[in-house]
Amino acid sequence: MKYLVPVFLMINGHLFSQVANTGMTANYDSLEVGKIKIGGLVDAYYGFDFNQPETSDRPYCVSSSRHNEININLAYVELQYINKRVRGRLVPGFGTYVNANYANEKGSLKNLIEANVGVRLSKKRDMWLDAGILGSPFTNETAISKDHLMYTRSFAPEYVPYYLTGVKVSAPIGNKIKVYGYILNGWQVISDVNNPLSVGTQIEYRPSKTVLINWDTYVGDESSKLTPDNRTRYFTDVYLIYNSTKKFSMTSCAYIGAQDKKDSLGIKSQAIWWQANVIAAYQFTKAISLAGRVEYYNDLKSVHVIPITSVKGFDTYSAGLCFNLKVGDNAFFRLEGKYFYSDRKMFIDQNNQETNWSSLLITNLTVWF
Repeated sequence: MKYLVPVFLMINGHLFSQVANTGMTANYDSLEVGKIKIGGLVDAYYGFDFNQPETSDRPYCVSSSRHNEININLAYVELQYINKRVRGRLVPGFGTYVNANYANEKGSLKNLIEANVGVRLSKKRDMWLDAGILGSPFTNETAISKDHLMYTRSFAPEYVPYYLTGVKVSAPIGNKIKVYGYILNGWQVISDVNNPLSVGTQIEYRPSKTVLINWDTYVGDESSKLTPDNRTRYFTDVYLIYNSTKKFSMTSCAYIGAQDKKDSLGIKSQAIWWQANVIAAYQFTKAISLAGRVEYYNDLKSVHVIPITSVKGFDTYSAGLCFNLKVGDNAFFRLEGKYFYSDRKMFIDQNNQETNWSSLLITNLTVWF
C-alpha cells in the first residue's frame, strides 16, 4: 500500500462537451416518450497500422482495434427511465470494441454496455442505490469517443475497467462534493471469477461549474483460473475535468496500481503498473478543433500487458494529433495520427521483425441521437 499514495495531478477540459460523470454514457440529444429517453450512437472507423499486423488485430488496444478495414467500433441503443424514486438504464452494444473488450464474458452478457436499475434512498437528498452493469468511474476517458477531445483512447482507460458489475451507492455532501461506494464482482467482469467481492470508492468535487476533481480507489482479490498467482489488487487514480467556453482546453490522467502475487511455492511479490497522459485542444471555430496527446504507460511486470515480442514487461510512450470537425449537433468527423515509441522492442513491423515503434492513421465518423 505504500506505493498507492495519490501523487498525480490531472487537468482536464473538453472542447465541445466533456462527460460530467465518466462512469455513464451520455447523449446530447434523445427522444423522450413520457419518462423514457431513447438514444443511440454509431461509431464507424477506418484505421491503418503502418506495422501492418498479419491478423489485422492491432496489438495493445481494445478500442478501434482493427487494421486496414472499415468497421464499427461501437454501436449502441440507450434506453433510460427515471422518476422521483426509480431509475433504470439499458445500453446494448455491438462492434469491434465489444468483441475485444468483452471476449471473456458469457453469452449475451457480452453485448451489454450498461444494464442497471436504481432506487432513491431519501426523499430530501439525492441519494441513490444502483445495481447491475455500471459504467466505470476510473480515468477521465470512457469507450464513448464523442465525449472526448480525441478519437482514440489513451492507454489509461484501455487497461482499467470500462465497466463494473455490482452495487453503487451515491450521496451528496453539501453542494460541491458527491461520494460513491461500490461493491463489485471484480475488475471489469460481469460474471464473478472468484468468491471474494471487491470494493471501490469515488469522490467528486465540483468547486465551480467548470471544474470537476475526481479521486477513485479499488481493492479486490484478483485470483482466478487464468491468473492463479494473483492476490489482492490495489488501484487509485485522480483527475480534474475543466469545461470552458474558451478556445483552449486540456486534459490529463495518471494512476498507479499494485498487484500482490503468491506463486505455487508460496513466494510473495508485488507488481506495480502506472501511467500518465496529457491532452490539449484548440478550438479554431465552433466546428473545428485540433487536439494532441502525449502519454507514457509502464507495466514492467505485465500485470495487464504481455508483449507480443520476446521482451519481458511492457512500457511505451505515445504522441498523437487529432483533427475534429463537428457536423451540426450530432456528428463528428475525425482524422488522427498516432505514434508509439519504446526504448525496448515492443512492436512487430511489416517484415515480422521486432521494433521500437508503431504508428497509426485513423479516421472516424460518429453520429448520435
